[in-house]
Amino acid sequence: MPPTPNYEFQEWWNKERANNHELFPETRPSSSSSSSLLLEIHNNNKNDTNKEEDRSVGKDRSRNARQLSWVCLLRFQQSANFLSWITNGFLSLIKTANRRISSDSSDSSSSWSEYRLYRIIKLFLGLVILLLLFELLAYFKGWHFSPPSMSSAASGVLGLVELIYANWLYVRANYLAPPLQGLTNVCIVLFLIQSVDRIILMLGCFWIKFRKIKPVPLTASSSKDVESGSSDEDYPMVLIQIPMCNEREVYHQSIAAVCIQDWPRDRMLVQVLDDSDDLDVQYLIKAEVQKWQQKGVRILYRHRLIRTGYKAGNLKSAMTCEYVKDYEFVAIFDADFQPGPDFLKKTVPHFRGKDDLALVQTRWTFVNKDENLLTRLQNINLSFHFEVEQQVNGVFINFFGFNGTAGVWRIKALEDSGGWLERTTVEDMDIAVRAHLCGWKFIYLNDVKCLCELPESYEAYKKQQHRWHSGPMHLFRLCFFDILHSKIGFPKKVNMICLFFLLRKLVLPFYSFTLFCIILPLTMFLPEAHLPAWVVCYVPGVMSILNILPAPRSFPFIVPYLLFENTMSVTKFNAMISGLFKFGSSYEWIVTKKLGRSSEADLVAFGEKEAESQAEATVLHRASSESGLAELNKLEMTKKTGKRKRNHLYRKELALAFILLTAAARSLMSAQGIHFYFLLFQGITFLVVGLDLIGEQVS
Repeated sequence: MPPTPNYEFQEWWNKERANNHELFPETRPSSSSSSSLLLEIHNNNKNDTNKEEDRSVGKDRSRNARQLSWVCLLRFQQSANFLSWITNGFLSLIKTANRRISSDSSDSSSSWSEYRLYRIIKLFLGLVILLLLFELLAYFKGWHFSPPSMSSAASGVLGLVELIYANWLYVRANYLAPPLQGLTNVCIVLFLIQSVDRIILMLGCFWIKFRKIKPVPLTASSSKDVESGSSDEDYPMVLIQIPMCNEREVYHQSIAAVCIQDWPRDRMLVQVLDDSDDLDVQYLIKAEVQKWQQKGVRILYRHRLIRTGYKAGNLKSAMTCEYVKDYEFVAIFDADFQPGPDFLKKTVPHFRGKDDLALVQTRWTFVNKDENLLTRLQNINLSFHFEVEQQVNGVFINFFGFNGTAGVWRIKALEDSGGWLERTTVEDMDIAVRAHLCGWKFIYLNDVKCLCELPESYEAYKKQQHRWHSGPMHLFRLCFFDILHSKIGFPKKVNMICLFFLLRKLVLPFYSFTLFCIILPLTMFLPEAHLPAWVVCYVPGVMSILNILPAPRSFPFIVPYLLFENTMSVTKFNAMISGLFKFGSSYEWIVTKKLGRSSEADLVAFGEKEAESQAEATVLHRASSESGLAELNKLEMTKKTGKRKRNHLYRKELALAFILLTAAARSLMSAQGIHFYFLLFQGITFLVVGLDLIGEQVS
């Protein structure tokens, strides 16, 4: 029997709990009466506790609301400041870019043809942006998947837009796409022809390597000391010419390399042909010439007061000297070229017994080919030019374009061909073409190398490429009828006109610019005209691999090389047009800026040679050395306080970058994978080049 509940104790306990506002865990009662009493006690305590909690929650809610409003205001202010900073930065960037582009265009004296090309590219950019906006509207309306018809257009503004889009689909399918497809097919054919030409050249190069074919002189110069017992037959009279113009960084390299040639001093004369208009540079070159004169080298300094005809005029003036008739051969080196001491011994003997041989051309090698990405890409191009083009043409047809330097000419061949002419900026190609038309032959020596320097800034490289691609077209206009009326055989005429000039100088820049910078973006907005993926990706990739084979260390740069070559197509195309139609820029000559780099081995060899000769003539050239040292110190101070280097902005490249990126956005809507990636990366490459982020910056 359960015990009797104590009601007095329960009553006292409930009062104490109410006074202290404490809650204890609920215990299970042993009877129904005690259970009802405990339920009443708990309910009272819960009511009191809920009142307290409601008051505290009300306070917390009011405090949290105020804090939340302050946080929202702070976040809104931060967002507004960020948007304001982004807007101001973007506007500042646009103003700076516009000012930089305007200043660059005014400083660079751009030609009228270049300005017209830029205007056409700008109009093209505006057109593709409008088309992209139109296509975006059609995409979000679903018209890409169910094209509207002209008869079922709805009313209102949206119906008008739908009607315009339906008419646009009809016009582009029936009137715009067919001519674009025709132009595409023409460019594809030209592209395939040029690719076949590259493959044939590579096969010829492989055959030369396999059969170990190379020019061999009938007799080599004696290996005995050239200072004693030399004969006129072994060592003919050689004139060495070094044309230069305001090239203070490199003038001493070529003079020193030429003056230490392993050739009898009485059988060699050096002409330093200075066209500099900078008095400081003139003084430096004179001091260098005097130094070598005091060492016993037969070297002369010539300076023209009137600089007409550029390099051709300089060489032509030098050949009019009375003493030139005593010499049989002339070797030409630009100011940054450093021939080896045995250069004449390796080249001049090839003329013996070959009375119809006019030119011996040697290969260029570069001391700064690994300096930056731009020089690496240039090395790929020039390695293919010398290893493949020059060597194959020299072995199989005995004709190629003279490279303007690092070559030896027979003076009789120069005179027979009409001498140096000032009619183009490619005087080297001009004299080579005229000599070939007169029946003279050329030899290329791939194993004789001459050190030189590549331009390290895009500004210098772009100007060099403009001259190299405008001059040949200008020359083609001048000598086309001379080629037709010449006495050379018909196959040689076809080779010179169709291959040498048209295919490699005109077709290459035309199709590369038209196909990849104009047609490919347009096919994204005119999908009825189709450009196959193998034209966009596969064949260019194979051609790039073939181009890199002569420089195998450059294989990691195959993708940048392909993209950069397409980027340079706008400069080469503009140069080709200006030369073909004889615009003003086709006769513009700007000396390529060099930095005067030398390889470590060359500096050591030259230092040893200098030390040997210095012991013999210390007293004689001390004055000139001291004056030259003082002048060099002065120039060094000038360098330190010179202008700050900065990036240029290139308008055409930037405009084409936005065109290609816009086309990439359009191709993304059509899910065209290869085309999208090609347009994206090509557009980024144009943007990088347009912002001058490749190579060294210019002062």
